[in-house]
Amino acid sequence: MSAPTKLVVEAVSKTFPGRRRGPAVHALDAVDLHVDAGELVSLVGTSGCGKSTLLRIVAGLEQASSGRVLVEGDRVLGPGPDRGMVFQGYSLFPWLSVAGNVAFGLELAGVVRARRDQRVEELLHVMNLSEHAGRLPRELSGGMRQRVAIARALAPEPDLLLLDEPFGSLDAQTRTSLHEFLRQVWQRTGATIILVTHDVDEALYLSQRVYVMHSRPGRVVEEIALPFGAGLGPAVKRTPQFLDLRDELHDLLLTTPEEPALQPG
Repeated sequence: MSAPTKLVVEAVSKTFPGRRRGPAVHALDAVDLHVDAGELVSLVGTSGCGKSTLLRIVAGLEQASSGRVLVEGDRVLGPGPDRGMVFQGYSLFPWLSVAGNVAFGLELAGVVRARRDQRVEELLHVMNLSEHAGRLPRELSGGMRQRVAIARALAPEPDLLLLDEPFGSLDAQTRTSLHEFLRQVWQRTGATIILVTHDVDEALYLSQRVYVMHSRPGRVVEEIALPFGAGLGPAVKRTPQFLDLRDELHDLLLTTPEEPALQPG
């Protein structure tokens, strides 16, 4: 039996007004996509293709010019606790401890102290951060800060976890480590995750499906279901199937309406 659909994006377009009487910017054009419960799906595209704008619309931080977004059948009209978001930058409160940052959203929601403490303890354990509960963000490495940010986003048990290039500013070794960490968290929590990235290898390794986006205006040009099981480790990156899909994705990203793909013969 297939999993129920968690998110539906229907014909979403977004136009930003031009600056200083300049032309309007058509950022997104009639984007359709869906994410099923428990899936990890990536949006892949070059800079400027509108993937982060689309994620912000799903989060309720931006309003679509047309179209609609549904989470479990309910229309998204603004931010809500059913969606947790993690940005590329370290968006932690510098004056709060690790535990305080994770508990922040729960406190705002009025969760009672005993339940709040229990949830924070659970997440710090899952994130391997228990021994750092009392430390401040400035005392943590970049990778640890992003783990705290993910824990904070997961604390209210959102229907969707939205990740906007969360590993983009990290060094290669830390990024690889966090890839493994995210896979473990996803499998242990059963979270539904949308990952925005421009890194093809990252998308292929972490996702069950990939939506490829082009720009001018931003739109989905391909949906690719990936055959790799969640239990496969880094060795999958050296398989012929993975390498072929990586080449296919790179070709899709490089092909634009102005530069059509060359046909053999």
